[in-house]
Amino acid sequence: QEAAKYEKKVMVLDFVMPTPLGNSWGLGGTCVNVGCIPKKLMHQAALLGQALQDSRKYGWQFTEEVKHNWMTMTESVQNYIGSLNWGYRVSLREKNVTYENAYGEFVGPHTVKATNKRGVEKLYTAERFLIATGERPRYLGIPGDKEYCISSDDLFSLPYCPGKTLVVGASYVALECAGFLVGLGLDVTVMVRSILLRGFDQDIANKIGEYMEEHGIKFIREFVPIKVEQIEEGAPGRLKVTAKSTTGNQIIEGEYNTVLVAIGRDACTRKIGLDKVGVKINEKTGKIPVNDEEQTNVPYIYAVGDILQDKLELTPVAIQAARLLVQRLYGGATSKCDYVNVPTTVFTPLEYGACGYSEEAAVQKFGEENIEVYHSHFWPLEWTVPSRDNNKCYAKIICNIQDNERVIGFHVLGPSAGEITQGFAAAMRCGLTKEQLDSTIGIHPVCAEV
Repeated sequence: QEAAKYEKKVMVLDFVMPTPLGNSWGLGGTCVNVGCIPKKLMHQAALLGQALQDSRKYGWQFTEEVKHNWMTMTESVQNYIGSLNWGYRVSLREKNVTYENAYGEFVGPHTVKATNKRGVEKLYTAERFLIATGERPRYLGIPGDKEYCISSDDLFSLPYCPGKTLVVGASYVALECAGFLVGLGLDVTVMVRSILLRGFDQDIANKIGEYMEEHGIKFIREFVPIKVEQIEEGAPGRLKVTAKSTTGNQIIEGEYNTVLVAIGRDACTRKIGLDKVGVKINEKTGKIPVNDEEQTNVPYIYAVGDILQDKLELTPVAIQAARLLVQRLYGGATSKCDYVNVPTTVFTPLEYGACGYSEEAAVQKFGEENIEVYHSHFWPLEWTVPSRDNNKCYAKIICNIQDNERVIGFHVLGPSAGEITQGFAAAMRCGLTKEQLDSTIGIHPVCAEV
């Protein structure tokens, strides 16, 4: 859409390979269809359940048993996603961008082959190419995983309530899904190979784990599944999971209705003909190394988003990088994407907002003696009346002593963490210091005041 503003002739190839269970979706990528959008809506469904509990202490009286209907929720979520898919198609058409629902792969210099779902092939040539293929969930590579397990690609449109669920993994996808499933009243177990939320601040990651455990999620730590078998068909059916200890030879078994695999994602770069045009990828990860202008080793081919090596896997980062890239190519601009001061939020039951460095990364980059950490637990006012979760929320900033105590890391664990973090991210881009933070008057009584 950005390139079309410069009156360039633009085409979008977008094709969703169905999941092993046969699910696929419309235009808009992971975030819109099987990522951020349905995830946040289902997280909201769980928060509303908590609000119902709290409301009694606030004087709301209701006698009937409160139950959650999975089908009503998924139907509402999918209807909204459908409206977004339609909106994207209309938007592309209005801007004269050609959209083909076809699978693209390079076949030679400046040439791609597009194959639609009927197998019809067409060749297209272009002056420049932008690869933005994203990633798809990784499977365990064990007997029964693709036959009987689901991934986040299947969960948000699952046509039945998942029942007793085992979530395999400790990624933010794993913990977010486990969090809203338990919030909807399901029996949820999380199987963790090693640590929670790799790459995020570990102080906070452990607090998230503790909170989730206190709120009914069972954790099986240092185990990995080695086999999934079907005991009974159905919607949901029954599955037997066999798992092995990562530290010894112990084997355990468990029965679940649904097994959700969320152990990470793999870049969609290995089956798009990059070898035909000489684009280098990291053989181990499939990710594409680019320079600071998102250019691959082949000058006319660029890449953005989750497929980039050593960059953040966040939708708004991909959008920003793509817009800036096009403005540099066709608009005479020079701005490059900032991959450091990027705010993000993990929508676990207790939300976690972050911007800048984790404590571990700050220590590694600046040295322990050069950073100062300020932190505090807090209790949201709204939680005092129902008297729950005292001292579970937490705020922390990491400052660079050498640079006038500039705030280089911001972390908050609590309700509306995303809303809080967004504002502070703007301040951090302006070079926020501890002194400036201290001299900012708080809004009373809100969580951000802390």
